[in-house]
Amino acid sequence: MLIYLGMAVLPAFALALGLAGQGWRAAAVHAAFALGAMPLIFGAMGHFVPVLCRRGGIRGPVARLPLLMQITGGLVVAVLAGILPGGGLLPALGLGLLGVGWMLVWVGREGRASLGQPHPGLRWYQAALVCLALALLALLVGLAFPAAWPGLRHAHLHLNTLGFMGLTALGTLQVLMPTVLGQPDPAVAGRLRRHLGPALAGVAGLALGGLWAPLAWGGALAYGAVVALMVVAWLRAYGLGRIARDGAACALLVASLGLLLQVLAGLAHGGAAAAEAGFIGGFVLPLVTGALSQLLPVWRLPGPRSPARDALRARPVRGGQGRALLFGVGGGLLLMGWMPGAVLVALGGADFALRAVWALARVPRAG
Repeated sequence: MLIYLGMAVLPAFALALGLAGQGWRAAAVHAAFALGAMPLIFGAMGHFVPVLCRRGGIRGPVARLPLLMQITGGLVVAVLAGILPGGGLLPALGLGLLGVGWMLVWVGREGRASLGQPHPGLRWYQAALVCLALALLALLVGLAFPAAWPGLRHAHLHLNTLGFMGLTALGTLQVLMPTVLGQPDPAVAGRLRRHLGPALAGVAGLALGGLWAPLAWGGALAYGAVVALMVVAWLRAYGLGRIARDGAACALLVASLGLLLQVLAGLAHGGAAAAEAGFIGGFVLPLVTGALSQLLPVWRLPGPRSPARDALRARPVRGGQGRALLFGVGGGLLLMGWMPGAVLVALGGADFALRAVWALARVPRAG
């Protein structure tokens, strides 16, 4: 399931580029977020939550929840691309809210059954899911009251990007970067406890910034400070040289800088939403490719570390620095509204897809 979700996100991003090229902006954005990233995030939560709670892996029907979210995303894209009538958004919203509620209940249950106190990263996942639920509710209210949609769209966008995706990423990156570099960071737990409040305040300010601009400025400062402090902590703990030498770690650093750039760009424009294309190219793609470089080998060859898993990791990690450069430059150009930056982003995505498929195909079959 996890390998499928990881590889399915790449054609979803390719579809997003194709839809954007045809002028279907809303469909393109939701192909990347709702069809690609959202199911993968649900799958990743299913992997990380038991780890954070020191419990066994995810089991039962909840393990298939990412597929429900993928169907939800597919329905939304089909409606926005004109394939299905507009009424198709209502069942999609119903499925989405069902999936989010189900995941929230499961995460809370895992936390209560944790062996000892759960890792503070669990709270970041719960906060991210609440943001997604609020984003879906904002869309539902917008359908009922179209006159209120401009302000609700602003909230929907920020709750999805910086709320659901951003909080999930920040909660995961703090744990993933030490794993990628093989060096624990004892300050992670304390940082996660201290920074969740400011991050949530930042999301709230940015989501409500359409009502009063100072809220967005304050939100951008709070959120940007959380991202910046994480990056500074990495540089102090590991050094830029060590991070840059590992293709996966380099991609994660570029993703974090892309997220910070996105927030600063919004601050420079009075807290307004920056381009979704820049968010995808400069943050989402380096985040996804960097994380998958580390996680695909673990998902394909679970259990203790082995030479076979190290070899599998080495293939998609190779070239990570070049891909990170393509994503960083391409995402920056897209953020400035220069659409040819999508070519650089597409080249980086294609390079990772080819390397990952080749690496997985070369893993010997058991028996």
